[in-house]
Amino acid sequence: MIPRLITPRLKERLTEGKKIILLFGARQVGKTTLVRSVLAETGYQTLYVSGDEPRISEELSSRDSRRLRGLVNGYDALFVDEAQRVPEIGINLKILADQVPGIRVIATGSSSLDLASKTRESLTGRAWVHRLYPIAISELIQQNKPFEVNQQLEERLIYGSYPEIFSTPNDATRREYLETLVESYLYKDILDLSNVRRSDKIIGLLRLLAFQVGQQVSLNELGTQLGLSRDTVGAYIDLLEQSFVVFRLTGYSRNLRKEMSKQMKVYFWDMGVRNALINSFYPIAQRTDVGALWENFVISERRKWLDYTRTSSALYFWRTQTGAEIDLIEESNDELRAFECKWGSSKPHAPQSFIDAYPGSTYAVISRDNYLEYLGG
Repeated sequence: MIPRLITPRLKERLTEGKKIILLFGARQVGKTTLVRSVLAETGYQTLYVSGDEPRISEELSSRDSRRLRGLVNGYDALFVDEAQRVPEIGINLKILADQVPGIRVIATGSSSLDLASKTRESLTGRAWVHRLYPIAISELIQQNKPFEVNQQLEERLIYGSYPEIFSTPNDATRREYLETLVESYLYKDILDLSNVRRSDKIIGLLRLLAFQVGQQVSLNELGTQLGLSRDTVGAYIDLLEQSFVVFRLTGYSRNLRKEMSKQMKVYFWDMGVRNALINSFYPIAQRTDVGALWENFVISERRKWLDYTRTSSALYFWRTQTGAEIDLIEESNDELRAFECKWGSSKPHAPQSFIDAYPGSTYAVISRDNYLEYLGG
């Protein structure tokens, strides 16, 4: 079992028992396995339930303090898996926490579509919120030497880092797993919990986004290609982001008129998912998109590490109308850090227009030679 970076924090907060713990993440990233492992180490008498079970869903949506107390009677902890499927889960968890002092509650959701909205108001000040992603480089380096992580780098770029990938015996099985993931599971919550009924449109949008990794995305152009309105495309991307399939960066602007602050780029949390969408599992040496792969990989891994370490940073890309650009901008406590992602050996300099506009900022190139330094290694 690969150690997850948030394990110590989950243990600490579960032991404290002061607040409800919410753990969000895409399907099959290991949420259930992680929570069960943490609970097993605590020794708490735990009730394990799933929001998919009709009887449990009925009990947990009852708003009846007597029924809720009866559900957890004799237990030290309650683990609610797939909690987003329970109607009014937020208010019921609040009632449970208020009526059963000392009960420890941890709930997981494979989408923040419903769970976050249901819990945000009800559990304000009463919950810790965490996110779990596909296995991060910063997690692999905990139990592997840098040489071993480097040896597997191309595999990470092609097949990604979902936990299942690490235990599959060959490339054919990895491809089959990823194809099943993107066809059946990845966006299931979007179809179940929203008004979207056209799975073909979701898949079509994801494929277009997969081809445009590293490029600025136009909602109008995507809408034209898909036969959807601009607003509908934007709403679909919102849903995909809330389901932890993709994330977006917007353009950074503070000083220059020519900076393109209203543009956006869309990246995938996992490279295997991205490659499965376009059926592209060629070796790195045979690919024409390695630059885009590397950019997406670096930025997603950097985001994972920042989140796991609770580092507060706002992330952007930077580009001017004249074509000067930087892949990643981090703004934190008035400190500005710029990063360029380069798979090859070239080491470009920061655009002079950026240096002039933001004196005191730092600039670094993240390549195969030094990526562990910047991704939590």
